Amino acid sequence: MLKVGITGGIGSGKSAASERIKELGAYVFDADKEAKQILAKDKKIQEDLRNEFGTDVMDADNSINPKKLAKIAFSNEENQSILNAIVHPYVFDTIDERYYQVNERDDIPLFVVDAALVYESGLYLHLDYVVVVSAQYGTRINRSLNRGTLTREDIQKRMDLQLPEESKVQMADFVIDNNGDSDHLFRQVDEIYQEII
Repeated sequence: MLKVGITGGIGSGKSAASERIKELGAYVFDADKEAKQILAKDKKIQEDLRNEFGTDVMDADNSINPKKLAKIAFSNEENQSILNAIVHPYVFDTIDERYYQVNERDDIPLFVVDAALVYESGLYLHLDYVVVVSAQYGTRINRSLNRGTLTREDIQKRMDLQLPEESKVQMADFVIDNNGDSDHLFRQVDEIYQEII
């Protein structure tokens, strides 16, 4: 079973592309969602994060507050690197475990990892193909603002910490132009899915 990454900068629409490929029959591993679950359950990760970032990321009950952690982690490159060094090995292990489970099944033709940091984390080295979802800067900003969870400043900080979109596009096996409507996006996902399987 092939292992494919879907990535793109914040607001690019990678999650919409992943949702579409899931509808087509692929198994989608949502790296961000899985990382949050690992963070919530794993005491060792929580301890490592407390040791690195102290009380700034904690609630009154001594648990890690995801919003506080995100604010600290995305404030600069060093903090993001620390967070990634702690969390990514656990996420990589979970990807491998899930892949072996899914690979046993006959009804799933493709294993897809939906992850923002496919290139930055080195995950691309373990994938057969990488699909980059690309959109214009203004479109990405507007989509991110419309979610209502981040300020323009927060969005810009995250963009600055991610690999530039041009670099991702150059390294990609497939590129999806997501500057149009959802039909435009879905057509491209469908074509890539058919080509890969």
